[in-house]
Amino acid sequence: MNSDSTIPKVLGIHHSAYLCRDAKETRDFYCDVLGMRMRAALAIEKRPGTDVDLRYMHLFFEMADGNFIAFFDLPDTVKPDYFYQKDSMQEYHFAFEVEDRAALDQFKAQLEARGLPVRGPIDHGFVTSIYFHDPNGLQLEFTIREDRHEEILAEEEANSEDILARWTADTAAMKAERLRPTAAE
Repeated sequence: MNSDSTIPKVLGIHHSAYLCRDAKETRDFYCDVLGMRMRAALAIEKRPGTDVDLRYMHLFFEMADGNFIAFFDLPDTVKPDYFYQKDSMQEYHFAFEVEDRAALDQFKAQLEARGLPVRGPIDHGFVTSIYFHDPNGLQLEFTIREDRHEEILAEEEANSEDILARWTADTAAMKAERLRPTAAE
C-alpha cells in the first residue's frame, strides 16, 4: 500500500473514452437503452493542441454519479475489425453500478426485450452482476453491491499484498517468455 502523503489524491474517474462505430448508434444505445444523459457531442476538426487535421466526433454520456463514459467516432480511420465483441476475461469490460437488485433485474428484462443476450445475474460474493455488449462490441456489466461488500473487501485488502507477491513470483517466468520482444519488434 502506498502511504506517501505527498502524492495528491485521485478523486475518481471523470470519464473513460473509447472508439465507436457510429456516433448516432452509440448515442441511441447509451441514452435510449441505458438511460444516460448525453452532455456533449463535440464535432472536432483538428487534433487537440495541434494544427494537424483530424475530423472526429467526441461524445460524453453522464451517469447519475456525475462521471462520464465518452466515445470517439473517427470516420476517416474506422476499421470494422476493431468492433468485435470483447471478452471480459481476455480484454476488458466496464462495470456500471446500479441502485439495487430491482434495477438490475429491470435492466436485464429490458435488454433481453430488445433482443440483446444477457449473462447473469452472477453472484460474485461482494457484488452481483449481469453482462452484455454495446453496439461497439464493448462488454458492459451492471453490478450491485451485496450486503457484505465492505466486509469482504476489508478481508481481501488485509491479504492483498501477500497474494499479489505470490502471484508475481508464480507467473514471472511465463510472462518473461511470452512477453519477450521478437526480432521483428
